[in-house]
Amino acid sequence: MELPVELFLALRYLRPRRTFVSVITVLSFLGVTVGVGALIVVLSVMAGFQQRLTEKIIGFNAHITVARTDGAVLYDYDKLVDLIQKQPDVMAASAIIRGPVLVEHQGEMTPAFIKSVPVDGDDPVLPIKKYLIMGDWELHGDSVIVGREWSKRNAAFPGDKITIYGAAQVQSFLHRNDRNSVIALPEEPIIRGVFQTGQFDYDLNYILVSTEMAQRIWGMPDAVHGVAVRLKDPDQAGEVKNRLNNLLPPTLHARTWMDDNRDLFNAIGIERVVMACILCLILMVAAFGLCSTLITTTIQKSREIGLMKALGANDFQVCGVFLFHGTVVGVFGTISGTLLGLLFLHNLSAIRDFILYAFHIQVFASSVYGLPEIPAVVNPAQIVIIDISAVIICILAALIPAVSAAKLAPARALRYE
Repeated sequence: MELPVELFLALRYLRPRRTFVSVITVLSFLGVTVGVGALIVVLSVMAGFQQRLTEKIIGFNAHITVARTDGAVLYDYDKLVDLIQKQPDVMAASAIIRGPVLVEHQGEMTPAFIKSVPVDGDDPVLPIKKYLIMGDWELHGDSVIVGREWSKRNAAFPGDKITIYGAAQVQSFLHRNDRNSVIALPEEPIIRGVFQTGQFDYDLNYILVSTEMAQRIWGMPDAVHGVAVRLKDPDQAGEVKNRLNNLLPPTLHARTWMDDNRDLFNAIGIERVVMACILCLILMVAAFGLCSTLITTTIQKSREIGLMKALGANDFQVCGVFLFHGTVVGVFGTISGTLLGLLFLHNLSAIRDFILYAFHIQVFASSVYGLPEIPAVVNPAQIVIIDISAVIICILAALIPAVSAAKLAPARALRYE
């Protein structure tokens, strides 16, 4: 009896005398629970996917790449490297060669990309030596390091020999009838190691080679494709890019890692917004269910409402009864939905494995999403916003029947009593 009368009556209406709990109220409660849980799970997975993708992209690519605007190669790149390294916020800069090639192994030809890295792997711009999972980091002479997925798909492992055909070999083939042309033989390196970044596209398509071998493959012994730049803070890439573009001659242009992957991140951002809107509809459906429950309750309890008003209850007290009803459903549904969502996130891998084992459905294929497992980032601020929004939606859903009950005239409600 220490509870406010509005809250006391709201709790009584949640537990009618004839049934332990109202079936309609349970359905409204479950609707809020499922809606909140689904929002937390989906938005956390989308945020985790974006974060993991960003980490993989930054880990395997430079923060900024400087190249010629016309796509030509760079000569005298040492001077450009020294100039860029003197700029503030720049940690390191180094020349880079990256481009498509054809790789032959055991009579099978596959397309791939080569990427030049330092021989010892201690590159301050692209510290990818940490991704080595098999063999040794050996790029001296005729040695290369391949991605794990490429190695699996082509059954090529450390110790195997491959043949790489690049731009130099293609040009030599096109000018094979020219007597003055120099025949460029393909490179036949030996695989010394296997790397795994966790990004499916990189592990499948890239082969790491030394700068000297990359220059031979592309037929440009004194040139590179561009200069890779690593910053102290990747988020400052846009500001540093603008500064470099103002400093460099018009023939050179700087691009950030965000520019190179803008379409991908825009697509992820749109997907997050669309999924959030779709899942909010679940909460709206639950809100309509709660609203219909309270409308039914006001009709069933019209006699009690009239009696309360006849005994002196004002409109605000009557309105408060049904607002508390919606608030209680919203609060407890939100709490249970939050716990359900966090529990689901904690067991994502186990749930995925169970679905694959029981129904033979691949929920999160690494070949499609480029990640070996389902990523998730739990953002407390985001969860708080979702919970507050769910409670507000439930309160707003209860507002219409609450106002309708408050306007009920006592004489009309008690006419036949």
